Amino acid sequence: MHVRLAGDNSDARDLAVTSVLRRKGRVLDALSENLSALRRRLNTEDQSLLDGLSDINSQLARIALSGPQRKSVQEHQNQIKALEEKREKIEAEISRRSAGSYEVSHPVKLVAVQATIPSDAALIEFAIYRPFNWKATEDKVGYNEPHYVAYVIRNKGEVRWAELGAAKEVDSAIRSWRQALRDPRRKDVQQLARAVDQRVMEPVRALTGDATHLLVSPDGELNLIPFEALVDGQGRYLVDHYAITYLTSGRELQRIQVARSSLSNPLVIADPQFGEPESDQSSKSDTRKLNSSPKRQSVITGNDSSEVYFGPLAGTEREASTIKSLFPEIILLTGASATEARLKQAAAPRLLHIATHGFFLTDEVDGTATRGTRAISANAKIENPLLRSGLALAGANLHKSSKDDDGILTALEASGLNLWGTKLVTLSACDTGLGEVRNGEGVYGLRRAFVLAGAETLVMSLWPVSDYVTREMMTAYYKGLKQGLGRGESLRQVQLSMLKRKGREHPFYWASFIQSGEWANLDGKR
Repeated sequence: MHVRLAGDNSDARDLAVTSVLRRKGRVLDALSENLSALRRRLNTEDQSLLDGLSDINSQLARIALSGPQRKSVQEHQNQIKALEEKREKIEAEISRRSAGSYEVSHPVKLVAVQATIPSDAALIEFAIYRPFNWKATEDKVGYNEPHYVAYVIRNKGEVRWAELGAAKEVDSAIRSWRQALRDPRRKDVQQLARAVDQRVMEPVRALTGDATHLLVSPDGELNLIPFEALVDGQGRYLVDHYAITYLTSGRELQRIQVARSSLSNPLVIADPQFGEPESDQSSKSDTRKLNSSPKRQSVITGNDSSEVYFGPLAGTEREASTIKSLFPEIILLTGASATEARLKQAAAPRLLHIATHGFFLTDEVDGTATRGTRAISANAKIENPLLRSGLALAGANLHKSSKDDDGILTALEASGLNLWGTKLVTLSACDTGLGEVRNGEGVYGLRRAFVLAGAETLVMSLWPVSDYVTREMMTAYYKGLKQGLGRGESLRQVQLSMLKRKGREHPFYWASFIQSGEWANLDGKR
């Protein structure tokens, strides 16, 4: 209504942006509040509920990833559906028990969000809306194709806004650019970045004034791009001019104001011993030696998890050792100790760094995956998007049917981790920022799962890069954190440094990781 009928009306504008602030990501907030409330008052019955939820999640993950096996597709889907129904009952009970355990949240007000925005920053709320023809007699013909709009909010002054055009055209430009971002051989990456910038950020930059820090709350396909790698009219990457932080919603600024206490030492998980399937072992050689053999590479596509092979990641052990040298108090789990079970036992470590393989499920009918991604074809329809992505840990290649540890941590299982008090989660793995995009709710995948689990800040990747480049970035990133740089600024300085190096100019190398959530340093100073 605001954009189409009342563009000059300040009341309509403020009502529109307030509606976006209140509604975007509401499902995530509701689930997060329920789990948080239960953990704060945890008694025996509450713990039993959480354990039951964890068990159901593990069963769902194991069945979904293993495929129908000897069952028919329909039987497999029925089994998943039955477990989903059990899970929903437990969640309903958690919601019931949580009621009254936390203060009833007051409706979000624009002025309250504005008060949380630093003076050097601008909050950019992107939203997808469907223009409506008020004269249409039926809804199905009344709604037109989706459009993007952006609202720019500063600490002081009126909200400014820009209509960005049809989502179909913006998304088409984004998809072309994302393909170029994933291939360092592409020479047209800047040209395609400029095309996206002209549609998305050029209209917005005209509204941000003197802001040098952009708080970006994306919607739709905008969730899958690194704004740092967009190119302005002078041919400069935005990372040159701006610090950029990603948020699920501007409402998140109020939540991250509340300090949480960590409960345990930093935890680093790296170089898991994925193991070798029995059919591939030609002798009774030491499993560790087999896992560290450089001969076999990862098989990143397959019809189910049994056809996927996770190759060794010896470089991640060096990455982990370097981080531990900077933070000696770190608990380091590698090899056979880098298990799903040990991760699930973690209790709000101050830092959590996981260096391993990431993956996600794909529904592509020809069984092929997007270039460079680690994808497993879903042979049965899996409704829950949090079952469609995850991390490989020790034993992932052995396809164990263990109740608590099959070597695969799905996003659904990750959402049940206890990270309330964890300052930073770094997913040093491929494609950890991807997942199923849902308008108004963000990306359903690992990034959503770790926010649900309570992480203050998340650093994740949007495409795969080599182990060497990742180790290079992570080493520099943690050095910056140790020196007191912010969780966002440290990553930006790494990106700027890499951008200046010969052979690293392509954003494939420096723009793959993004930072979401609190951007302050580890002591909370901005």
